[in-house]
Amino acid sequence: MIHQKIIDSKGEEKLFALLLDPDKCDGDHLEKLLPIALQSNVTMLLVGGSLVKADLGSFISTIKKRSPLPVVIFPGNAMHFSTEADAILLLSLISGRNSDFLIGNHVIASNAIKTSGLEVLPTGYILIDGGVQTSVQYMSNTMPIPATKIDIAVATALAGEQLGLKMIYLEAGSGAKTPVPIEMIKAIRNEISIPLIVGGGLKTPEQVKAAWNAGADMVVVGNALENDIERLSLMADRT
Repeated sequence: MIHQKIIDSKGEEKLFALLLDPDKCDGDHLEKLLPIALQSNVTMLLVGGSLVKADLGSFISTIKKRSPLPVVIFPGNAMHFSTEADAILLLSLISGRNSDFLIGNHVIASNAIKTSGLEVLPTGYILIDGGVQTSVQYMSNTMPIPATKIDIAVATALAGEQLGLKMIYLEAGSGAKTPVPIEMIKAIRNEISIPLIVGGGLKTPEQVKAAWNAGADMVVVGNALENDIERLSLMADRT
């Protein structure tokens, strides 16, 4: 079980997830990337994006043929679903007030998810201002929490845990100029007991390590490696 692995890793091992956008990652790219991911001890592969035009099922199937790493859907909406995956991050955008991303898309997908047999990972998704309007901000029609409003971010994460969500995901957004502030990660880590995931704007190994050291149980990197896959081993290095 993927969630149990994340739970068991707390205090023992820092986790690294590689985010793959099917629209930006073709077969040749996968052929070069996946062996490096395996050598770099990547924990899991997240697949998805705000807009996905490619066939999600075929993309995941190609990954599964080439890699034993667990594949988790990172959905942008209810259409982003495939039984080829191992699990789905069931994201509830708790930093926003758009009901479609709080519960609406979940209702649409609920029956398909139930009959799929996929492991469901209910996750509180919190957008943090990364210095630029991101795709997820535009598509969800929600405002991110300002990077300076640590108290609001903490209260939002705490509310997510109290609602029964199993993980919290702090997201600066794809292409963010700046990652989630270290002070914010520390403050949230001190208030919640469930796993904390941090992604968006992590461009260097130093930024990844800083997020881990601040309390992130798992970091997610995607854009920073799209054109420089050789850096993956450095980004995922736990030492």
